[in-house]
Amino acid sequence: MNATAALQGCVHIVDDDAGVRDALGWLLRTRRLLSSAYPSAEAFWDCAQAWPAPTDAACLLLDLRMPGMSGLELYQRLPALVGCTALPVIFLSGHADVATAVEAVKRGAFDFCEKPFSDNALVDRVEQALQHSAQLLAQRRQLQRRQNRIDALTEREQAVMRLIAAGLPNKLVAEQLHISVRTVEVHRAHVFDKLGVRSAVDLVHLLRDF
Repeated sequence: MNATAALQGCVHIVDDDAGVRDALGWLLRTRRLLSSAYPSAEAFWDCAQAWPAPTDAACLLLDLRMPGMSGLELYQRLPALVGCTALPVIFLSGHADVATAVEAVKRGAFDFCEKPFSDNALVDRVEQALQHSAQLLAQRRQLQRRQNRIDALTEREQAVMRLIAAGLPNKLVAEQLHISVRTVEVHRAHVFDKLGVRSAVDLVHLLRDF
């Protein structure tokens, strides 16, 4: 599967055991979930480096212990890849690796499943991970839309916006920018209209993530 095709909302399986990869692929198909399998962390890494920013929900089933690059090493590298910024990771671990898997969850991994795992429990968590990925992508799209609206403001409108968000009344905004109060009122109305807010409080809420 090429890098672009692998982005279409599927579950990425990274495990050095071909039997495990095949079994997981079959299991996911029983829930109508697409999957893409990789025999090593290096194989996944090489492919994922070519991915653009994600547009579809996806998650990663990652074996913790593999020859060469371990699953934990791959997990630690993922933040550097733009194509993996909304990719929840579920570790697959043997009994001896449970402590490491728990530590990985504390560092932000979505979950871990100990081998041998319950088929239904694993796929349930996969579906939850895909939902989480979809939520992350939706939040990012919302933030991007907000940023686009802010970028569409003129330089003066952005200056007025920042002072209003800081809590300054129109008179002090006018003094800060050396313009009339009436001009501030006009810019304020334009800012509220372009950003789709009704009050200074709404404006502060909109800007809190920036």
